[in-house]
Amino acid sequence: MEGLTKIEDLGMPRVVIVGGGFGGLELAKSLADAPVQVVLIDKQNYHGFWPLLYQVATAGLNPDSIVSPFRKILGAQQNFYFRLAEVESIDPTAQVVETSIGLLRYDYLVLATGTTSNFFGDELMAKNAIALKNVTDAIELRNTLLSHFEQALQIGDQEQLNSMLDFVIVGGGPTGVEMAGALAELRAHVFPRDYRELDLKQMDIYVVQSGPVLLKGMSAEVSQKALEYLQDLGVEVLLESRVKSYDGYTATLSSGKQLITRTLIWAAGVTGAPIKGLAPEVLLKSNRYQVNEVNRVVGYD
Repeated sequence: MEGLTKIEDLGMPRVVIVGGGFGGLELAKSLADAPVQVVLIDKQNYHGFWPLLYQVATAGLNPDSIVSPFRKILGAQQNFYFRLAEVESIDPTAQVVETSIGLLRYDYLVLATGTTSNFFGDELMAKNAIALKNVTDAIELRNTLLSHFEQALQIGDQEQLNSMLDFVIVGGGPTGVEMAGALAELRAHVFPRDYRELDLKQMDIYVVQSGPVLLKGMSAEVSQKALEYLQDLGVEVLLESRVKSYDGYTATLSSGKQLITRTLIWAAGVTGAPIKGLAPEVLLKSNRYQVNEVNRVVGYD
């Protein structure tokens, strides 16, 4: 077949895994002794422990502390092959995936593409907010934070100063709560030493949560403790509130209140990352695939 990706044919069934997150990586490991060829495709050449992204964003950890190359993790696995590429579409009839480096034949295809930030169609928000989905995002946020504090040292106008020092976090799930807590700890213990010329009482941290509690889905006790924890750190938590718009400077809430900030962190939910080629009816709400009891996409037995 013309345009095939250059990859050795072992003469055994080929399992192509799209995505090297927790699911894709563990599956690849579990097939180490199976009579199959395992091909992992990812647009990055490393696996990341994304629950700790907030630590990278707030300089608590170096980026290399939470990432590890796929070849280092699985390089000794004789039936394992990795290709750095993006999957553009699937042809389930021909059993081929089209990637940025060519076509790749498969016998079994596993979709483990994970999620992407869900901005609910708000293009202005997507442009101006900082999401926290990968190590690049975390480094961008860290650099933005430090740059704004350096600029704040030269600003005399009060509103402009507040825009540099204030943070708005949209979303009260684990990422939002952890991010707010980490920023508050920096304000209390690190910034007074590093930026002693700034009046850090002017640094405000807001968490805007659309629902009535933080950490929805966890127990009421845990949600309450998270709220008390943030409030004790001086974080202002705005429950049952939404950010209606953000232009890179002014965040307008559903109540009409406006928060001036140049750093809005988006942690308000995710959506699936579907690949073109499958029937549209297999996609459910939030771009999730409809699967059966063994996690096979419905209609593709």
